[in-house]
Amino acid sequence: MSATVATAAPNPPSPARMLVPARALTLLAAALGGLLTDTAFPQRSWWPLAIVGMAVLVVALRRDSARWNALVAWVWGLAFFLPHIWWANAAVGVIPWLALSVAEAGVIAAGAAVWTWSRRAAWLRGRLLLPGVVFAVVWVVAEQLRQVWPFGGFPWGRLAFSQVDGPLLPFAAIAGAPAVSFVTALCGFWLAAAVIGLLMRRRASPDASCPASRGVIIGAGAGVAAILAVGLVIPTPTAAQTGTLRLGAVQGNVSEPGLGAFANAREVLTNHVNGTLELSEEVGTGTLDLVLWPENATDINPREDADAAAMLDDAASAIGTPILFGTDSYGLDADGNDARFNDMVLWEVGEGAVFSYAKQIPAAFAEYIPIRDFARIFSSAVDLVRTDIAPGTEIAVVPVDLPRLERTVQVATVICFEVAYDAVIREAVQGGAEVLFVPTNNASFGYTAESEQQLAMSQLRAVEHGRATVQISTVGVSGVIAADGTVLERTELFTHDTLTAELPLRSSLTVADRLGDWPIILATVLVACAFTLGLVTGRRRSGQ
Repeated sequence: MSATVATAAPNPPSPARMLVPARALTLLAAALGGLLTDTAFPQRSWWPLAIVGMAVLVVALRRDSARWNALVAWVWGLAFFLPHIWWANAAVGVIPWLALSVAEAGVIAAGAAVWTWSRRAAWLRGRLLLPGVVFAVVWVVAEQLRQVWPFGGFPWGRLAFSQVDGPLLPFAAIAGAPAVSFVTALCGFWLAAAVIGLLMRRRASPDASCPASRGVIIGAGAGVAAILAVGLVIPTPTAAQTGTLRLGAVQGNVSEPGLGAFANAREVLTNHVNGTLELSEEVGTGTLDLVLWPENATDINPREDADAAAMLDDAASAIGTPILFGTDSYGLDADGNDARFNDMVLWEVGEGAVFSYAKQIPAAFAEYIPIRDFARIFSSAVDLVRTDIAPGTEIAVVPVDLPRLERTVQVATVICFEVAYDAVIREAVQGGAEVLFVPTNNASFGYTAESEQQLAMSQLRAVEHGRATVQISTVGVSGVIAADGTVLERTELFTHDTLTAELPLRSSLTVADRLGDWPIILATVLVACAFTLGLVTGRRRSGQ
C-alpha cells in the first residue's frame, strides 16, 4: 500500500522583496551613487546626476536594518566626499583629508539609520511616495547637523550647492539651501520609486495587473515634473531698488600656489596695489564707488606697518575711492588669550582704516586647531598655525559712504568659508546689506575644484537673498553674479585680473530671509516626530 503526501508549494517572493539587491551589490551601488552625486558639483556641474545619485542611494537603503543602512550610507558618503574635498589633501595632506571625509560620511550614515527607524512608522508602511517627504527632511536635517558639528561644522557638499545651473536653484529664494537640498533629495527618492514600480510591473506574474505600481510610476513622474516646473516659475528679480554701486575688484594672484603663498606677503600686497593702479588707468580716477580686494590681500597689516599703509594710500589716491581689503590683526580673544583675527578693512583716502569686520567662523584645523595635542599625533601640519584665529563678534556688514548716492550703503562681507554657512549671510542681509561680497583666498588649494565649488555657493546665496554678489579671490576663481544666480563675469585660476561692475542695490527681503531658521526648526521637529513614531508604532519587516 502506498501513500502520496502532498506538500504545499512555497509562496514566491513578492516583486518588491525580489528587488532588494545582494549585499555586495548594494555596497557597490552605494559607492556608484556617491560618485555620481559628486559629478553634479563643479567642476563638472552635471546637476541632474545629483538626483540620480540620490535615487541610487534610496534603492541601496531598501533593507530594513538600521545598522546595515548606516554602513551603506557611509560607503555612499565616502565615495562622495573623498573626491569632492580632494582639495583638502592638496592643502593639508592625506590624513586630514581622510579624517574629514570619514567624519562627514559618518553624519550621512547616522541620517540613514534615523531614516530606517522613521519609515517603520505605521502611517508610512506600504506607501512608496509619501515616505519620500520624510526621507528628504531627514537628509536636510543631517546636512544642518554637518553645518554646526563638530568644531563649528563643515557644510561642504550640501545637495543645494550642486543645483546652481539647474531649475531647482530658485527654491533658494523660498527657504535657502535647505529648500534646494529638500527638493533635490525628494526628486531622487521619487525617481527611485518610479524605477522600483517599473521593475515590479515587469517582474510580476503575467496575470497580475499591478495597479499599485502603475500609480507609483505615474505619481512619482508627475511629482518630479511638478517640482521642476515650480522651480522655473519662482521669481528671482534682479533689478536695482535703491540705486547702484560701481565696483572694481582686483585678483592680484601669487607666484607660488599652495601654503607657500603665505610666505610672499609683500609680493601679494604689491600685486593688488598694481592691479588697482591698472584699474585707475582703465576707468579713470573717481569713477568707481569702491574697490574690493580679497581675503589675505595683504598679510602685512597696514594699520601697523607704515610701508604697507603708504602703499594703500597710493592705491586709494590713484583710484580715488575707498578700498575694502583682507588682512589680519593680533589681540586678545574673549578669554584673554593671544589670538589672531581675520579682518576685512575699509581704507579711506587720506584717513586710513575707518572700519573692520572680523570673520565670525574660523575654519577648524585650518585657521585654528582644536584638540591641538591630539591632532599633532596624526599630522605635524597643525603647527603651521602658530596662533589660532579667534571668531569675531559683529555681523558681516561694512558701511560704505557713497557720495554719488548721498548716503551710506551697507555691504555684506562674508569671508571665505563663511559663504557656506546660512546664518552669517542672513544676519547681514537682515541687518541692511544691499549687496553681497565674498572675499576669499584659494591659493592653498592649487588647481582643484575648491574655488569653483565656492563660486557655486556664492551663486546660491545670491538667489537666496536676492542680492548681486561678487566673489573675489587672491588667485581665482572670482566672479560677478546677478541676483538670479547668473554668473555675469568670471576669472580663471592663478591669473592676474580685474573686474568692474555696476551692481544693483536691493533692499527687499526674500521669503527665505523672512522665514529665517523656521524651515529647519520645523524640519527638525518633523524628523523627531517621525523617528519617535517609528520606534513606537513600527515593526521590523522580516526577511530583509
